Amino acid sequence: MRLTVGVSEMCISKNPGDIIVTHALGSCIGLAIHDPVAHVGGLLHYMLPLSKIDNDKKDIKPFMFGDSGIPALFNEVYKHGAKKESLTVVMAGGADILENCNYFNIGARNIAIARKMFWKNGIMITAEDTGGSKPRTLYLEIGTGKTWLTSGSERTELT
Repeated sequence: MRLTVGVSEMCISKNPGDIIVTHALGSCIGLAIHDPVAHVGGLLHYMLPLSKIDNDKKDIKPFMFGDSGIPALFNEVYKHGAKKESLTVVMAGGADILENCNYFNIGARNIAIARKMFWKNGIMITAEDTGGSKPRTLYLEIGTGKTWLTSGSERTELT
């Protein structure tokens, strides 16, 4: 079954037949994590790096922000038996969609918050396709742990 993760959403699955997908990763980040031993995986699509800009919104939509969505994603797969040392972590997105406008730098800031949180928690990124100016769609196949992305007519295998 294909499960779609919208903007500011997250999905976890233990069903080997599931493929989780998120579309329209411009400056947003898609994070796919998978534990091949526990047979669980999840995908997060967050828009903004820090929730401090709107604590009320964080309470309603924690997956909108990297600093609240990333821990929620990891905690949820841990609840389903995943172990930190078994996880593969794939990151995509963080594009500069307004190419000549570096004023907000949302894409770069989204990438930075993820890397900072991973570094602080001893988590290695297995594969990534970030930055640039192209939009991406990220896929995670639960049964195999394979991840890939598409952008236009291009398909890139990540794991």
